[in-house]
Amino acid sequence: MPDMNVGGQAVIEGVMMRSKDRVATAVRIPSGEILVKTDPYKSLSTRYKLLNIPILRGAVAFVEMLILGIKTLNFSAEIAVDEAEKEEAANNGTEHVPKENKKNAIYLGLTAVVAMAVGIFIFFYLPLLVSSLFNISKDAVAFNLVAGGIRLTMFVIYVWAISFFKELNRVFQYHGAEHKSIYAYEMGEELTPEKAAGHTRFHPRCGTSFILIVALLAILIYAISDSLYTIWIGYPPSLGARFLTHFSLLPLVAGSSYELLKLSGKTRDNIVTRILIAPGLWLQKITTQEPSHEQIEVAIAALEAALGVTDSRLTSKRTAVG
Repeated sequence: MPDMNVGGQAVIEGVMMRSKDRVATAVRIPSGEILVKTDPYKSLSTRYKLLNIPILRGAVAFVEMLILGIKTLNFSAEIAVDEAEKEEAANNGTEHVPKENKKNAIYLGLTAVVAMAVGIFIFFYLPLLVSSLFNISKDAVAFNLVAGGIRLTMFVIYVWAISFFKELNRVFQYHGAEHKSIYAYEMGEELTPEKAAGHTRFHPRCGTSFILIVALLAILIYAISDSLYTIWIGYPPSLGARFLTHFSLLPLVAGSSYELLKLSGKTRDNIVTRILIAPGLWLQKITTQEPSHEQIEVAIAALEAALGVTDSRLTSKRTAVG
């Protein structure tokens, strides 16, 4: 199966799709219509050859997708809030007055920054802190195996716990819709909900698999960096030194993981690759759920817009099937 270099992300009541030159977000609004927003997109690694070397391009892509993901989530959140306010105003018999987008953007931006800081503390610093209590700081391999194990366990428990929230379960359904529509496109099939529904919701290039690869690769890279630190300085790194060193090496970890993820997408039919990517696909049993045909339709609307099949802007709408 070819790797068509198309990726996406589930958002609130919708899906974002990215191709080589466009980013499109499709959101289902309460009226039943699909609101589609399309923006031009050109990766920095495409525009600048210096950034297109292996590993470095992965680190660049990681940062780009992080920023793009936050912007897309903010857009879907704004749509959800605006539609909820319209419904409330209609129920109260009052006129809906939209809030200033600038204020909403600042609020959502601050929320994203706080969420990222909390995530870094919980999934990055806390495992190091807990591992330091086991008195194994001198053994770089053992320390990072424990820290990596704690990090993975916390992540799996976190994902499993949030899957019980109804709103997030719908996001996981849209995540499944994203994968199914991409599979239909990769197979060269007609982009219809019926065709896409026949495909699996598990995809080897999923961000869930990427996070798992990052966590596993981090154990190796951080064990090497801690060993080199001990050899160079003469004693094992302190908790603070470990955190700063590991955090500074995150672009290397992300870039290397990106290359492995792309390789797994291109060689997904190889028996060795299938064995190696199996844990990531298992984890997707939590982060994806079976979508409805209406949800798949939203994913296809985003995919078509990203591919340039439809030239949609923010004000364009598509009527839902049925």
